Amino acid sequence: MSWTINSAREMYSIDQWGQDYFNINEQGEVVVNLSDDNGVVTPVSLSKIVQDQDERGRPVPLLLRFRNLLDRRIEALNQAFLQAIDKANYQGEYRGVYPIKVNQQQQVIEEISDFGGKYHYGLEAGSKPELLIALAHLKDPEALLICNGYKDNEFIDLALKASQTGQRIVLVVEMPSEVDAILDRAEALGIKPMLGIRFRLSAKSEGHWAESGGDRSTFGLNTAQLIDAIDRLRERGALEQLQLFHYHQGSQLPNIRVIREACLEAVRVYVNLVKEGAPMGILDMGGGLAIDYDGSQTNFISSCNYGLKEYATDLVEIVQNACDAAGISHPTLVTESGRAVVAHYSVLAFNVLDVTDFKEHEVPEAPAADAPQMLRYLWEIQNRVSPEKPHLLQECFNDALFYRDQIRSLFTNGVVDLRTRAQGEKIYWYTITKIAEVLPQLNEVPEDLATLESNLISFYYANFSVFQSLPDQWAIDQLFPIMPLQRLDEEPSQQAILADITCDCDGKVDQFIDVKGAKRHLPIHRPKLGENYLIGAFLVGAYQETLGDLHNLLGDPHVVSVAVEDGEVIYTNEVEGDTVADVLSYVEYEPKTIEKQFRAIAEKAVQKEKITAKQRRDLMDSFRATLNGYTYYEQD
Repeated sequence: MSWTINSAREMYSIDQWGQDYFNINEQGEVVVNLSDDNGVVTPVSLSKIVQDQDERGRPVPLLLRFRNLLDRRIEALNQAFLQAIDKANYQGEYRGVYPIKVNQQQQVIEEISDFGGKYHYGLEAGSKPELLIALAHLKDPEALLICNGYKDNEFIDLALKASQTGQRIVLVVEMPSEVDAILDRAEALGIKPMLGIRFRLSAKSEGHWAESGGDRSTFGLNTAQLIDAIDRLRERGALEQLQLFHYHQGSQLPNIRVIREACLEAVRVYVNLVKEGAPMGILDMGGGLAIDYDGSQTNFISSCNYGLKEYATDLVEIVQNACDAAGISHPTLVTESGRAVVAHYSVLAFNVLDVTDFKEHEVPEAPAADAPQMLRYLWEIQNRVSPEKPHLLQECFNDALFYRDQIRSLFTNGVVDLRTRAQGEKIYWYTITKIAEVLPQLNEVPEDLATLESNLISFYYANFSVFQSLPDQWAIDQLFPIMPLQRLDEEPSQQAILADITCDCDGKVDQFIDVKGAKRHLPIHRPKLGENYLIGAFLVGAYQETLGDLHNLLGDPHVVSVAVEDGEVIYTNEVEGDTVADVLSYVEYEPKTIEKQFRAIAEKAVQKEKITAKQRRDLMDSFRATLNGYTYYEQD
C-alpha cells in the first residue's frame, strides 16, 4: 500500500488528539488552524513558523503559543454547558473558573480574563502570589474569584478587603481551623465574607491523580468535620454567608462513570447543606475534565471516554434531578477546568542534532584468514541468515550472541585488540539486523526474538530538555503527542527513542501515544544531510511550563505567540529564552562575580606564561559570549 498524507494522519492519530486544531497539509507539514476575528480559518505551517523565528534570531527549542486555540477552548467549554442547560431547561447558570496554578504565564491569564469576559469567566487562586494575579486581572464583577488552599491572615485580609471593590471573592474553607480564622479576621475588619466549603468525597477516582480526591485527599473536610463546621458557622451567626460547596475529584479523569458517581454524591451533600439552613447557590465541581492525549477515546490514563458535550450534559442532568427531587433551586454550576482549557495552547518545537542507529545495513568487512577463530565463526553465522531459511533464525541469534560475548571476553582478558572487538560488534549488529528483517515472515516469533526490534531502535538526540519542557513525561509517564513537523508525505523509515541534551540517563522520551495504550518508539525519518529536522510535542500548555525545572541548568526556551489577522500570520509577545547568566542567577550565582573569578584565573595563567595576553582576551570574550548566550544547542 502506497504512503499518503492520510497514512501519516493515521500513524500519529492527529485527527483524534488534534481535533480540528492541528492537521497535516499536502506538503507533509503539520499545520495549526488559526482563525481571525472574523472567523476565517488559516492553516499555518509549524515548520514555517520555526523557520521564520530562526531568521529573527530565535532558534529552536521554541515554545509556540496560540492565543486563538485558548479562546476556542474557553468557547467550547462554555457552549457545551450553555447548550446542556438550555436543552434541560435548567434554571441555574454556568460559571467557568480557571485555576491559575495550571499555567500562570501572564499571556494566559490576560487572554482568559479578556476573551472569557463574555462568559463571566473567573479565576481560582491557591496562594498569595496567585491571589495578587487574580485581583489585578479579574475586572468582571460577575466573575468568581475562588480562593482555595491554606490561608494565613495576610491572605484572608487581602481577599476580604478586595471584596469591597465589588469583586465576587469566595473564601473556601479547606480545613476545620479556617472557619474561625476567616471569621475572626472578617469581624476585625467589619467585612462579611462570601464563604465556600470544600468536602472530601468518598467516591473513587481514576488516573494519575486519583489520590488528590476521595477520603485521603490533602484538602477538604470529611463528613464529621463538615457538620462541625456548619454548627460552628451557625454558632457565630455566619451560616448565611455560606454560599458555595466545592469538591475536587482529581485531574485528568479518564472515565465519565466515576465523574457521574462523584457528582451524585456531591449534590446529595449540597442538598443537605441547604436543608441545614445555608443559603448556598453555587456548586463548584472542581477540575478533572480530561483531554484525549493519545486519541484513543478510551478510559486509558492519557485519554478520556467522553467529550465536552457528554461531560456538561451529565453534570447538568445529575444536579437537576437531585435538586428537583429535594424541591430546592438549581445552583450555579462551576467547574475549575485548567488542563482542558490550556493544553492545546502550546506546542514545543525542537530539532534533531544527531542519530545513533543500531541497525547495520552495510555489509561489514570479512575477517582475514588469520583472524581470531571466534570472529570467523561470527562471520559465518550472518551468511546463514536468509529469508529462505526462517527456521534457522533462533539458532543464528543464539550463536551470534554467544560468539559476540566470547570476543568481548577475549578482549577483556587481553587476547584480542580493540580493532578486532570493533569488527566483531559490527558483524554482530549486521547479523541481528538481517534476522529482524526476516522475522515478519514467521507465523509465531520465538520469545527470545520478540524483543529484537526494540533492541534495534535508534537514539535521536534532540535539542530540548525533558526536565524543563516535559516534566510530567519524566516524572509520571504522562504521554504527549509527539511527531515530526515535516516530511510527512514520506513514509518514516526509522523507529526512535528521543534523547535530550541533558546527559542524564532519564533525559529521554521512550513512551509514545498509541491507540492501544503506549508504544516504546516513535516512527520517524532519517534526517538528511544539512536538514534542520523538526519534531513537535503537542498539548503541553497545562502544567509543563510551570513545573519545568533547571536540571543541567537548561532554562526556558524562546517563546512566541502566533496569530492570524486578515489571513496573515503575525508574531506577538516574543519572549527571549533564558541566557546562561539568567539560569545561574536562579541558583544563587552572581554572573559578574563568576566572570571576575575566572578573569583572575586567566590573568594568573598569563603571569605564568601559559597563555598570552591576547589569548586571555579571546578567552574572556568567549566566556562572556557563553554567559550571555542561549542555554540550548546553537547552530553556527
